[in-house]
This record gives sequence, structure tokens and C-alpha cells, in this order.
Amino acid sequence: MDRNRENNDRKDSQNTNKFTTKMQKKLVVLYFLVLLAFAGLSARLVLINRDNGEQYKRQVLSQQQYSSRTLPFKRGEILDSKGTKLAVSEKVYNLVLDCKLMNEKEEYVEGTIAALTQCFDVSESDIRSYNEQNPTSQYHVLKRQLTYDEIAPFQELQNNEEQGKYIQGVWFEEEYRRVYPNNTMAADVVGFTSKDNVGNYGLEEYYNDILSGINGREYGYMNDDSNLERTTKAAVDGYNLVTTLDANIQGIVERKLQEYNDTYKNAAREGNGAQNVGCIIMDVNNGDILAMASYPFFNLNDPRNTDMLLGQHVVNEQGAVQDTIINEETLAGFDDDTLYRQLNALWKNYCISNTYEPGSTMKPFTVAAGLESGKLTGNETYQCNGSLTIVEGQKPIKCHSYRTGGDGLVTVEGAIERSCNVALMKMGQAIGKTTLLKYMQDFNFGLKTNIDLAGEARTASLVFTEDSMGPVELATASFGQGFNVTMIQMVAGFSSLINGGYYYEPHMVSKITASDGSVVRNIEPRLLKQTVSESTSAKIRDYCKAVVVGENGTGHTARPAGYIIGGKTGTAETQPRGNNQYVVSFIGYAPADDPRIAIYVVVDRPNSDKQDDAKYATRIVKSVLTEVLPYMDIFMTEPLSEAEQKELEEQQIAYKQQLMSQVSGNDVSDNDVGGEGGEDQEGGQAGEGSQSGEGTGNEEDNVNRPAMEIDPETGYGILPDGTRVDPKTGDAIDEDTPLDLPEPNLPLNDGQNQGDEGGDNSPF
Repeated sequence: MDRNRENNDRKDSQNTNKFTTKMQKKLVVLYFLVLLAFAGLSARLVLINRDNGEQYKRQVLSQQQYSSRTLPFKRGEILDSKGTKLAVSEKVYNLVLDCKLMNEKEEYVEGTIAALTQCFDVSESDIRSYNEQNPTSQYHVLKRQLTYDEIAPFQELQNNEEQGKYIQGVWFEEEYRRVYPNNTMAADVVGFTSKDNVGNYGLEEYYNDILSGINGREYGYMNDDSNLERTTKAAVDGYNLVTTLDANIQGIVERKLQEYNDTYKNAAREGNGAQNVGCIIMDVNNGDILAMASYPFFNLNDPRNTDMLLGQHVVNEQGAVQDTIINEETLAGFDDDTLYRQLNALWKNYCISNTYEPGSTMKPFTVAAGLESGKLTGNETYQCNGSLTIVEGQKPIKCHSYRTGGDGLVTVEGAIERSCNVALMKMGQAIGKTTLLKYMQDFNFGLKTNIDLAGEARTASLVFTEDSMGPVELATASFGQGFNVTMIQMVAGFSSLINGGYYYEPHMVSKITASDGSVVRNIEPRLLKQTVSESTSAKIRDYCKAVVVGENGTGHTARPAGYIIGGKTGTAETQPRGNNQYVVSFIGYAPADDPRIAIYVVVDRPNSDKQDDAKYATRIVKSVLTEVLPYMDIFMTEPLSEAEQKELEEQQIAYKQQLMSQVSGNDVSDNDVGGEGGEDQEGGQAGEGSQSGEGTGNEEDNVNRPAMEIDPETGYGILPDGTRVDPKTGDAIDEDTPLDLPEPNLPLNDGQNQGDEGGDNSPF
């Protein structure tokens, strides 16, 4: 029996061995078949992915909720030196419709469209038409750049328990909009941004990389609650710019330029008061630009508005200024290219982008070159008979006094005071072209100042060289004709002339800060070189002081009441010679005994029959300094004459009348002061004498003052400096003084006075 069991076990073992071998063979075959199947499947997947991968990817994603959006950065702010905001970025919202989500239920469509038309100025028919044509669209912008106040009513409906459940497929895309709170203030300096948030012109362009940040991103696959697998990369905001500008001083300057244009617009011909009017005020001791403006202005919040083109000259394709004036008729005939060319001319900053011959404002530079080089001692005298022959056989070059037989015997100081061309030409001959050209380069003529603004002109090809300067060119260059400069070159060089010889690089930004207020970088003043010695600088200050206060000075009308200033007038005839078109100017400093600021005003071709009269510039200087110097706590040093006292009183009366008009809406009558005869008549040039001006037009003393606000609780008028005044009379009052108040519906000023923002501009 045991033997039988053993035999059976042996047979079972044999049978098991036979089964295992067969199975192994089968498994091997099966393994290779499966491997081949996987290989074929893999190859097929590769081919599908290569040929149709994107199509299937879109199909898969369309069946899931996927949230991905850009988080915009906030462009940095631009502020004046005291924190007044010149450019800011405010958050706005784009109204976006997701048709696919809205179409999930019919009640969603009706409820959503009803809410949209109730809260926004959108067309129901347009929404329905778009939805019918694009039922699966998930991104359709209905309205752009809405403020929070504009979207708040709709969000209230969304959050309403009853109505909100029927509003689906609407969301708000965040972005930032560039806003300029003061509209036209410092338009040339600040610049503006394009729709893609890129800076154009001015600080916006020059510091675009600093002002720009980095967009963030929020993305991930989302569940029904839209809160799973969310990844957020925060945006990095741009840095802020703190400028050297003082909004109060800037506002004064812009207001005075506007007044000039209002006075002389259409005076002798159709058009603005001049082709261009520019003004720069600079701290002579560090290069800070306190104010920079040129007229006409433009609105930074609406830079393509064509209203400010009216009265300007047409610019042709080559950039040359034409005689044609832009009016409603010519404006209507412009094609897009022509219109854009005119706007580009408007947006340019005249103070840094345009070049012109400086005229007699060059004379202090010529004298300084002679004194510093030792070619002049300052004790020389010159005989002026009204003209000087430079090259035998050629026409003599005339002085402004040629009609009266010349200036006679003049000293170096007298030559500056009287602005004698003949004396300056003789000085130029003594100095020589090599020395004069060397000092011209030291003063940065022909070189860029590298001011931190976009658009500074290059003048390297517009100045004389050793090869191009002959005897006649040396003579005319000595009194500022034959070569071109920019306003920023002149004021920076002149500041070094009167501050002891120290040439500072002019600059617009003092520091860069982060969004939390921390200082990223301080931009210190850059002292580049010393152009002249302290002793030469002192002499130039004395000579320029005589221009304003000397008996024969040409700049009497630049002096503000109660102050002594120094400076130099300038008149230069434009090309071609003999066209009787002039650029007139005044460059000066205040106060005379301890210069703190330099001021430079240029009037490019005044709207007058007789343009060669520097008083078009000096009157602006006087008007500006009358307000700027008290604001800067620079006190009067000179007694007031009866006439000056009366003038200041009239300005006070005009100020009060202006305040009253802003409250009552009544017009203020003009208080015109008659203009005097021309004092700066030195604009002679090679071959053609400049005729003396007689002074045309009246200077309007009535000024636009800051708007007053009305305290709704007390009824007092509140000036920008906090002074409380009677809204009827403009008189300052105590808080306890009872007022005879107007009715509550009295029309008030709307607070949109151009060029008046930034604080109290009153000198009183």
C-alpha cells in the first residue's frame, strides 16, 4: 500500500514538472505579446500627441474649471519735493463676461443681462448678439477701466442672496490707470503713459524701468469652490520718484505763462502770444530744478486732446515750423499722420528739446572767459560808434545803438549793463577763438547736460569749431549769435557763473522710494567741474546786477518790488536774417547779494509787430519773482517806492476780486498797466542791425489765484494755506467773526483751475 502511494506521488511530480514547462513557454509568449501591445500603444500615443496633442489638451481643459489671471503691478508715483502727487496709479476694473458659464441655465442669462444693463451703460442687444454668436466664449470685455464706485452697485446685486444666484459669468479684471491729479501741471516734465503702461516723454519715459514693476500671476486647476490647487505669485510694484520740483513754484510759473499768452494772443496776428514761451527756475547751489514749464501746456489725463493745438504753428514733415496757424478749419483738414506730428510738437519740452541763438545772454559768458583766461583784466574801456568793421570790404556789424551814434566810451561793466555789441566784439578779438571755444565747452555749450528727462537735444553740430569760426563768427559769437543752445544748457552754465564757478549737473529727481516709503536710492547733487574762479564769479555778479539797477541797464523791468536781482537780457534775430522775427529772453538770479535761484525766461517770436523787445521776457520774470521770492522766505531788502506800493496794493485788490469772482461767478474786470518802451535793444547781427523796440501791448496785473473752498459747517472761505476768509470780500477773519453768508445754492468754483494746483501762490 505504501508502495502504491509512492508510485502515485512520483507520477504527480512528473505531471507537475510537465505543466510548469508548458506554462513557462506560454507565459513568455504572452509577455512578449503584451510588451508588443504596450510598445504599439506607446507609439500610437506619441503620434497622437504629436499630431493632435493641442486639440485634445484644449478638449480636456474645456471640461475642467481652470483659473489663471495676471496680477498687474502698480506703477510708481511721481511726487514733488514736498509730497504733492504729480502722477499716481489708481486701481480700475474691466467688466468681463463669461458666456459659457452664463449659458449653463436660461435663468442665468436673463438675470445676468438684467443686472448688467441695470448697473452699467451697456447695450442689452449687443450682449445678446455676442452671446448668440459666441456661446462658449469665456472672456469678453464689456467695459474698461471702471472705478470701484462704478462697480459697487453691481457687486451689491451679486452678493444679494435672492438676486445674486441668478447672476453668473461676470467678473472684474483688475488693472491700474495712470492719473495726473493736477492735469496740466508740469506736463512737459512729467510726461505720460501709453495704454500699455509705458512712459512717453519726460520723467515717465526717462525713469520708465524704475517706475515699472513686475506683473504677478495667479493660476491653477480649481474645483467647484475655486479654492484648490491655487498658486499665486505676487506682483512687484514700481518705485516712486521724489522730484526736485516745488508744486507751488511750478504753479506760479505756469500761471504767469498763461497770463502772458492771454495778454498777447492774436495781438498782431492770429495765434498764441508767442510760438513758445519757456521758464526754468533752478537752485544755483545744487542743480535742483524747482520749476520748468513751457507754453502751450497740455492735459496729461487727455494728451491727445487737440484743443491746445489751436493757435500753434503747423509743423511740416521735416519738422520745420510753418507760417500757417492751426485753427478749427485747418485742424479739421489734418489726416492722422499730420495730426500726430502736431501733437508730438506739443508734447516736446521746449526747455530741453528746442535750440535757438541765445543772443546777449551770452555776453556774461564771453566776459567771464576773458577774465578767467587773463585776456581781460576788467579795467579795459572800449569806444562804441554804433558799428564795427571786422573784415575790410565787408559790411560792418551794428550795435543796438547805431542809430544814436553808439554807446560811446564804455567799461567792461558798462558793456554788460548797456549790452554793447561793439565792446563785446572787441573783447572777443582779444580773447581769441581758441580760448573762447575752450570756455564755451567748459560751460557745456555743444554738449548735453544729461538732465534726467527724455528728449534733451544734441547741439554738437550747432556750435562753432576751430575750423568753422572765422573773424566774423568770432565777433557774432561773442554776443550770442551764430550758434545754438538749449534753455537747460544756458541756465546750468549761468548758475556756475554766479555761484562761485561750480557747475552742477541739472537734475529732476532727488530720491527713489519703495511703495512702503523706504528710500531705495538718494540722488545727490553732482558737482562736475569749476568753470571760473570765485573772483571772476564775483565780478560777473556785479556786472549783471548793473543790468537791473544801473542807470543804463537794459533789465530794469525784471526787478520785483523790494528786491535787488541780477541778470542779463537777450535778443537774437532768427534765421533767415532780416525777417524781423526774434527770440527775446532774460536770465537772472536772486537775491543779488547771495544768489539762491536762477531764473531763465525765453519768449520765442512774440506776437507783436516789433518783436525785438526783451521786456516780453523781463515782465514775466518780475511777475514770477514777485510771488516766488516771498514764498521761499526771501525777504525784501529795498524800500518800496510809492509806485511799487501802489502796484502791490492793486495786486492785493485784484487777488480779492479774483476770490470773489470764484465764489459768485462774476467776471473780474481787467486792470491793465501800460507797457513801457523797449529797453533791451541789443540784438544786432552780422550785416543787419536790430531795430530798437518801443514796447507793445499792456501787461495784465490781474492774476488767477488759487480757488477757495467753502467750509460747509461754518460757511467760511478756506484758502489753500488754511487762511479763513469772508467768501464775499476775501478778507481774512477770525473763527468767531459772524458772517453775512450767501445763500447755500451760491455757485462755487469747481476746483479745476489749470496751473493753480499745489498750494498758496499768494505773495501777500
